[in-house]
Amino acid sequence: MDVKTVLQFAATTRGFSLLIQALLNAAIPDHVADAFSPPSAEEPRYLDPAVQWLLGGLSHWDAEHFLFIAERGYLYEHNYAFFPMFPIILRGLAETILWPISAWLTLRGRLLLAVALGNSALFLLSVVALYGLGRVVLQDRRLALVSSLLYCLTPANVFMMAGYSESLFAALTFGGLFLLERGYTLRACLALGIATASRANGLVNAGFLLYLPLQQALCQVWKLQKDNNRHHKCLHYTCIITRFLFTAALGTAVIALPFLVFQYYGYRAFCTPSLSLEQVSPALIQLAESKGYRLPDENAPPPLWCLRPLPLIYSHIQDVYWDVGFLRYFQLKQIPNFLLALPMATLGLVATHMYYKANPARCLRMGLWDGGTNKRPDKPIPGFYSSRVFVYVVHATMLLGFGTFCMHVQVLTRFLASSSPIPFWISANLLLLYEPLLQRRSLPTSNKGQQRGTPKIVVLYLPQNPIVHLLSHWKMCSIPTRWILGYFISYWLMGLALHCNFLPWT
Repeated sequence: MDVKTVLQFAATTRGFSLLIQALLNAAIPDHVADAFSPPSAEEPRYLDPAVQWLLGGLSHWDAEHFLFIAERGYLYEHNYAFFPMFPIILRGLAETILWPISAWLTLRGRLLLAVALGNSALFLLSVVALYGLGRVVLQDRRLALVSSLLYCLTPANVFMMAGYSESLFAALTFGGLFLLERGYTLRACLALGIATASRANGLVNAGFLLYLPLQQALCQVWKLQKDNNRHHKCLHYTCIITRFLFTAALGTAVIALPFLVFQYYGYRAFCTPSLSLEQVSPALIQLAESKGYRLPDENAPPPLWCLRPLPLIYSHIQDVYWDVGFLRYFQLKQIPNFLLALPMATLGLVATHMYYKANPARCLRMGLWDGGTNKRPDKPIPGFYSSRVFVYVVHATMLLGFGTFCMHVQVLTRFLASSSPIPFWISANLLLLYEPLLQRRSLPTSNKGQQRGTPKIVVLYLPQNPIVHLLSHWKMCSIPTRWILGYFISYWLMGLALHCNFLPWT
């Protein structure tokens, strides 16, 4: 029933998002932005104006790069900042499911339609994956349900819907972590490896392939403590260590391989080019000349990054084209962007602070075992403060620190919302802690045997969809609830209005 509720709410929010972005895109004139805007490859066909009117807002900003790659492949140097899995999916949808309408819709139009259909399906998958991950890690159905429903109103909503790879990455990451928690290590490695083929920060997920098997190995070691046979115990210790090392090495290799292959592809394209400018459309060459984009040219000298000891095209693009680096974004003119990212950063800091305050000793032990008599990480207490949540808090904190000090800080909202369940788990935890509307007090029906001073029984009450319940009783909600839901819904709506009209957003 919970999965059905979450899917219904997710489908409803997706439908409203598509409708609202179309209306806002038509009502608000597009801002003239200095963004990547390649010329059209085909003349518009019968259905192209309608698709552009309905879904044109999904193709703005970085979405244009993904659409260009799906349509024409990797051409310009800065295109290589966008990893290939999402364009491959878009092209596959356009050439298969949407191929019957190719007589009425250009490839560009079919790709735009594939964005709407593909990201909607991927978002639903990510919602189910997040709910499953919450049930396994938190061991609390209520917390998993509320956090999944909050995810349906994610502040990164527009990026989950537009031509970005966030929905794909979230579905693969949450799904891969769910499989890993359930013990399906090989399947988890494949899902997380494909996630790396979608976004570069998928490399960070290798930490889970090191930590969770180590935690399981320690759990098995604890079980062997009762075995008095020294030879039998030594043999099992060897097997456990070997299995851990093999799993960690294999998992890390599978996750890193897509990144390395893509970097090698970029190296071959620009450092040993086989393309001549005569093979490129004159319109694309003119765009490169006017904007300063680099094209691979066998007749031109290779770029300087090819001569570095580690010639990574991704690092070069982040450095030269986007000026990404440690503390580079700490400028007075970027204060508005820091303010935009402040709510998501605050959620991350609150999660870290609350978890550490509740479990200082466990944090010092890195969550691998509990102190006292209970040293079994396989049977943790349920809820947000479980030992199984520790690695997710560390992961979110690392992403928060890196995003704040080394990236364009305004992307922190979608960076964390598509990579970590912590913003949604901590928000749901706060709602369940401080919202009276999600609690009811039931008094005993009879006073027989009831001692004076006996406390009332407090039962946590959840309607079928607690988020809808809170929104319909907004005036009765507590202050923390209004702040949390206000943040989610305001960013959910503002993103549709601003991003879809070429206005700066997160």
